[in-house]
Amino acid sequence: MARQIIERHMPFALIGIEPRGSIVAKAIHNYIQASTSEAVLLGTLDITLWRDDLHQSKKLRIPHPAHLPFPIEGKSIWLIDDVLYTGRTVRAALDALREIGRPSAVRLAVLVERRGMRELPLAPDCVGFVLDTHSAEKVIVRLEPNPLIRIEQRHDETSFRD
Repeated sequence: MARQIIERHMPFALIGIEPRGSIVAKAIHNYIQASTSEAVLLGTLDITLWRDDLHQSKKLRIPHPAHLPFPIEGKSIWLIDDVLYTGRTVRAALDALREIGRPSAVRLAVLVERRGMRELPLAPDCVGFVLDTHSAEKVIVRLEPNPLIRIEQRHDETSFRD
C-alpha cells in the first residue's frame, strides 16, 4: 500500500482514523520514511462526534482530540483506515476534516475493502485486500504484534458499523 501511495504523488500527509486506522497509517509512514528521502507528515483523527450512529450504540465511546501537528489547509491528504464497510466512518472523517480546514485533495487508503456493502458512494484510492463478505460476517483485523485478517460470523449486531 505504501508503494501505491508514494507513486500517486508527493508531498502529502497521512491521517489515520482512530483507533485502528492510525496504526495502519503509522506503519505506512514508517515504510515511506525508510524508503524515500521525503518527509511525510502524520496525524490522527478521532471521528466519534461525527458518527451518525453514535446514539444507536450501547457502548460508550469517549472521543479523543485529533492529533494533527500541521495545518491541513491546502495539503494533499491520505485518509487511512483499516476496514471500509458501509462508508459511514469515512463520511464522518470527511465531515471532521471539513471543520478543521480545506485540504487541496483527500484520498482514501484502506487495508481491507469489504465489497458490496457500501451505503454511501465512496471508493478507496488504495486497497491492501478486497474481501467479498455478507452482512452476517465481521472482518477482524489484528495489526499487532502479528498482522492477521479474519472473517467471523457476527454475534453482536449493536457494534458500530464501518
